[in-house]
Amino acid sequence: MGERGAIMGAEIFEQPQSLERLLRDGSEQFTAARTLIDQARPRFALLAARGTSDHAALYAKYLIETRLGLPVGLVSASTLTVYNTAPRYDDVLWIALSQSGGSPDLVESTERARAAGAFAIALTNAAGSPLAAAADLHIDVMAGPEKAVAATKSYTSELLAAWMLVEAWAGGDGSAARALPDHARAVLDRGAGLEVAPRYRFVERLVTTGRGFAYPTAREAALKLMETSYLAAHAFSSADLMHGPLAMIDEDRPVIAVVPYGAGGAAMQPVLDRLGERGADLLVEGDISRAPNAAAHIPLPDDVAEDLAPILQIIPLQQLAYAMAIARGYDPDAPRGLRKVTETL
Repeated sequence: MGERGAIMGAEIFEQPQSLERLLRDGSEQFTAARTLIDQARPRFALLAARGTSDHAALYAKYLIETRLGLPVGLVSASTLTVYNTAPRYDDVLWIALSQSGGSPDLVESTERARAAGAFAIALTNAAGSPLAAAADLHIDVMAGPEKAVAATKSYTSELLAAWMLVEAWAGGDGSAARALPDHARAVLDRGAGLEVAPRYRFVERLVTTGRGFAYPTAREAALKLMETSYLAAHAFSSADLMHGPLAMIDEDRPVIAVVPYGAGGAAMQPVLDRLGERGADLLVEGDISRAPNAAAHIPLPDDVAEDLAPILQIIPLQQLAYAMAIARGYDPDAPRGLRKVTETL
C-alpha cells in the first residue's frame, strides 16, 4: 500500500501544468465554440452538473451573467430524467459540466435538452465519454488523468475552461489568464493551506462562506473537507449567513471566509463584522484587511481579477483538506464509501 494521500497530493501539485496545458493547447476549441454559439443566438443559458462540477457550474453562472448579461439557470436534471417533462429549449444554450462525462443523469438530460431544441455543450475531462457524445460540441478541459476520488486539478481546469469559454464568447483575447499557472505555482509553494491545517485537526464541524465569485469556492471547500475528513462542513453565501445560520456561530464552530479582493470582498464586510462581534474562530482566505483580527489567514495574490481568483482560491483549501485528512488518520485517496463515477485515463 502506498503512502496515504499520495495520489491526491500529487494531483494538487499538477494544477499549474494542467492550467498551462489548457491555455496553450485548448484555445482553438473556444474559438470554434464562439462561432457556434453566435449562430445559435441563445437568449438563456442552463447549466447542468453534479458534485464538484456543480460548483464549477455556479462559477460559470456568475461569469455568464456578469460578462454577457444573459439570464442563467442551474438545472434540476430530475425534471427531465425523473418527471419526464417536455420543455421548450429553442433559444437555450445548455452547458453540461462533468469531470468524468459518465454520469447517466447528465447524459440523459443533455440528450433530452437537445431533443427539446437546445444547443448543448459538454465540458469534460474525458473526450471519449458518453456526455461528450451526447452534446453538439465537446470542450476538453485537458486536466490529464485524475485518479484521486476527491477532484482537484479537474476542478480548477473546469473553472479555467468556463472562463475561456465566456471570454471567447464575449470577444476577449484571454490575456488576463496567462499568468495563472505562475500564480498557482506560487500559491502551492507557499503551502498556506498546509500550515493552518493543524489548527483544525480536531474540528468536527465548521462553516465556509463567500460572496459572488468566491461563493463557489466556499461550497467546493466544504465538499472537500466533508469527503476527505468526514466532518460536518456547511457552506453559505455571506448574504445567507447573515440571516438564520449566524445564530449557530460561536467559538466552537470555526468559519472559513473566502474574501476576494474586489466587489465581492466589500460585500462581505457586514458578515465579517458580525462574525467578529460573535467571537468566531475566523480563518480569512484573501483580503485580510476586511477582518484584521481574524484568528488565521491564508494569503492570496491581490493582483488577479476577481473573476479569475476562484481558480487560485481553492488550491490552499484543497491542501487544507488533504492535510487535515492525513492528520486525522484518514486516507484522502480512499474516502469511505466513495468512488469516482469514471476515472479519466
